[in-house]
Amino acid sequence: MQKQILVHAPTLNTVLMVEKTLKNMEESVVTVAELKRKLPKQVNHNTLKVILEYLEESNKIAVSMKGVTWIHNTNPKLRAAIAKGLEL
Repeated sequence: MQKQILVHAPTLNTVLMVEKTLKNMEESVVTVAELKRKLPKQVNHNTLKVILEYLEESNKIAVSMKGVTWIHNTNPKLRAAIAKGLEL
């Protein structure tokens, strides 16, 4: 079995920068191109794709045809309501 080498492995600082930018966006949905323009530092496109895949897998963002949306909510009351709620 061969190991897959990530050529564009993001640093923790880069991941946190992208998270912070997405969290603080005024728009509810942003395209990848818009996100790249809003970032304080330039990020390689392939590195950004790796970060967005990670954020989507960890349920922090939703990716749709229109763009990317921050969905992560840390409100403890909301989390408790979801935990106690019934699944439809």
